[in-house]
Amino acid sequence: MMHSTRNCRNGLFYGGFVAASLSIVACGGGSGASHSKMSETQKALPPANPQAVTKMVQGVVAARDPNGRERAIALLREALSIDENLWEARYDLGIVLASAGDLAEAEKELRTAGKIAPDAADVVIALAEVQRRRGEPKDAADTLGDYIESHPNATDAKAQYVSVLRSSGQIDKAMAQAHELLVKKPGDASALAELALCHLAKGEKDTAQLLAKQALDSNPKSAIAERATGLILLANGDDALAFQAFSKATQEDPTDTTARLNMGSVLLRAGAYPKAEEQFRAILQLDPENVDADVGLAAALRGEGTMTDASGRPNPDMANKLEESRKLLEAVIARDGHNISALYNLGVLDADFLKKPDDAKKLFKKFLADAPSDHPSRPDAEKYLTNIDSSASSSPAPAATAAPPPKAAPPPKGKK
Repeated sequence: MMHSTRNCRNGLFYGGFVAASLSIVACGGGSGASHSKMSETQKALPPANPQAVTKMVQGVVAARDPNGRERAIALLREALSIDENLWEARYDLGIVLASAGDLAEAEKELRTAGKIAPDAADVVIALAEVQRRRGEPKDAADTLGDYIESHPNATDAKAQYVSVLRSSGQIDKAMAQAHELLVKKPGDASALAELALCHLAKGEKDTAQLLAKQALDSNPKSAIAERATGLILLANGDDALAFQAFSKATQEDPTDTTARLNMGSVLLRAGAYPKAEEQFRAILQLDPENVDADVGLAAALRGEGTMTDASGRPNPDMANKLEESRKLLEAVIARDGHNISALYNLGVLDADFLKKPDDAKKLFKKFLADAPSDHPSRPDAEKYLTNIDSSASSSPAPAATAAPPPKAAPPPKGKK
């Protein structure tokens, strides 16, 4: 993390969150490779107001408490009301707001922090992640690209840049950046894993597998390397081993929501709906605005609602499970009317369980209009429409839950 000269005069520097947890460090720490010389604008900042710093410290402490988020936000805002140039407090506030799901306000605070401290790599990385979560991958890529252009040695920002480029479909550009990163950091596990995922996206499974192995050999505790390994195993049809790899990723990094999404998807495919529900709810505890987790949870609840016991009796809580599933999917569609996973799942729910064929028909039509031509659920959606139009007495059971597909990086919210 960039250490502000003005705050070092106070003797302490209180940093922000890293993947939903706070780190507090003393002045002078951090990796020099990730940070560039501070700009003249940043050097010109006056000394931080001691009262503001005290409030910031209290906010940092409050944020460590699982129930202290609101108090942390209030204290950090109070710090900024005393010293609006205390960029570290804005950064912390942006991270706390993001963890609460208030991405719009988080982006606002992080942008302001970046203007005050234009050389702080952590601010840029956090801003780009918020933009990606808001469904703005191009903005995230631009934010990181502009920064590393003027800070070529900011390897942490470049690693994030590779991930954003890949997840936004700019595979060739991501590969070029990954190779550049490996020149600066030979054998870096994250860079190797990202490169593996790029080759996987191009259908080059053997190369991807080799690179993922190299990543794990370089760092056996790399969560992203385990995640990449799991995705390669999934592509090869080995769900069981893939699940083990995703599980290892979450053990190495409990905040890795992407690995949990993949675990939930595997459990859905196996019909282990209660276990899938656990994974999706765990994700939403960490990231309340994770749309894919909402859709996955809705699919798991629908599956649970239709489960029977050993004697064939239906789930006594079926109505509640189906109702919660419906509310989740309707909320997703209200936020993003083009979310094809939510459209399909709600269509199935309406057609098969809630007995609302007219509503289901609208949803399936919208799904077919938005979904790619090769989407695996298109044939089922077409069958549903045919049966609804012909007033068939029964509808075909869907071949899959149409839960979110496996993810290689934290997916952006928005159109699928």
